[in-house]
Amino acid sequence: MVRITESLIRQRAEHNDCEIFSLEEISLHQQEIERIEHIDKWCRDLKIVYFQNNLIPKIENVGRLKKLEYLNLALNNIERIENLEGCEFLKKLDLTVNFVGELTSVESLKHNVHLRELFLVGNPCSEFGGYRKFVIATLPQLKSLDGKEITRSDQIQALQDYPGVRHQVVEQEQAYILKRTMEKEALQKNLEEKGNNNIQKHTFGTSGTPSISTRRFHFGRYLCVLFEGLTMLIYQFNWKSLIKIHLGQIPFQLTEMNKNIENKQSNSDGEENKDQMNEDEDEMNRKFWEEPTLYTPESRLEVHRHIEKNRKLKDKDKNQKKQKPRRPLITAEGRVLNINESKIDFTLTDDEENNQFILDLAVYRHMDTSLLDIDVQPTHVCVMVKGKVFQLVLPKEVNPDSSSAKRSQTTGHLLVTMPKTQEMVKAKPKSTSRTRSATSTQPHTHVTRTTQQNEKLEVDPSKHLSIDLFNIVTERNSVAQRPLIFHQQKVSERISDDFQDNPEVPPLTD
Repeated sequence: MVRITESLIRQRAEHNDCEIFSLEEISLHQQEIERIEHIDKWCRDLKIVYFQNNLIPKIENVGRLKKLEYLNLALNNIERIENLEGCEFLKKLDLTVNFVGELTSVESLKHNVHLRELFLVGNPCSEFGGYRKFVIATLPQLKSLDGKEITRSDQIQALQDYPGVRHQVVEQEQAYILKRTMEKEALQKNLEEKGNNNIQKHTFGTSGTPSISTRRFHFGRYLCVLFEGLTMLIYQFNWKSLIKIHLGQIPFQLTEMNKNIENKQSNSDGEENKDQMNEDEDEMNRKFWEEPTLYTPESRLEVHRHIEKNRKLKDKDKNQKKQKPRRPLITAEGRVLNINESKIDFTLTDDEENNQFILDLAVYRHMDTSLLDIDVQPTHVCVMVKGKVFQLVLPKEVNPDSSSAKRSQTTGHLLVTMPKTQEMVKAKPKSTSRTRSATSTQPHTHVTRTTQQNEKLEVDPSKHLSIDLFNIVTERNSVAQRPLIFHQQKVSERISDDFQDNPEVPPLTD
């Protein structure tokens, strides 16, 4: 049984960006649906609904669709018109080729004042005498019945003949209901007989006698019990020990022999049973299609069940026959293989600027994203596309935790971004020499200091620098203008041998 689910409605709402709350039109035809449900809660704004060629037996769960204008329920199993009073703006109702036999049920459409077109052709009620006049007189708002326009003269004639036509229609309707009741009872009886026949076929063969495998099994058991009885009889008569020994081994040997016989028998019986089952299924299939049946909702449902059963059996056999051993993704030595089972175009880009690899996989544009499974490893990336493997070895190691995947809504391509594990090494900018210049009001010449050896900073552990933190927080202007003042204890001046004093250079201020 196919149910109406949210995912099914979203798939059918692609023209509305998969949004169902504002959906105005939906097509659910040929889905083998057996019940109308959920649409009156999820899609309140529906105006057009297509349900043709399903297995729906009853009109239900559409009364809340206030804006519904067109409802197509052709080729279903509906037997009565009902539950449409809430569809205030219904203009067209199509019930072609259903099983509507209660023609008086069209009276429930009197409340649908905007109804203009009605299709009942192919239903049992369309064969009733006075069918057209009864519908026209019952529903004066109609403009067309079964695709034929209703004229003013047709309405006048139907209203004049309405009392007699209604009495005639009611009699035919009662006869049809009685006929349907008898058909349901006969169908129930046939189902019970078929169930009993199936139970007998499991126990006996087609001829009513035990099957060959059952007879072989009983015969083997009989031989085993017979030899065991003979052995016990020999022990009771106290024959010679040698005879006892040899005969004492008979039950064990017979048991082993019986097991071997049963194993061989089970194998042969399995093949025979399989062939027998295939023959029985072919015979049953032939009888099913050759057996004459009435066109009823139950027979239509039975045909659907039979077709579905055969399709599943064929699919199962095909899967068992065509199932191939899965291709190894990694060899026994641990080497990862490059695999493209679905033969999809791809490009691998090395983005050196951002230190990452970008895989562009041209998956099918209209394929659902749920059919994609992505697995990023440090040395390779694996993508399952509808069960087929795409695996690619990467030139360098990547970081799987930082990788990301996204899909284009226009082209459908899959983009996998994989950052590299190694950090990108960039050239350091050249260091610029910092020069200190002393400003003075008087011009001075450039002074160079020459040293014979590298100067080293002398650190005296006994001395330390003290920082004045009293006015560390001041106004912004004062802070920007005044640098931090360091107070250094007076130490004895140490003048190196190569020091040259220039009187034009101003002294350093504390």
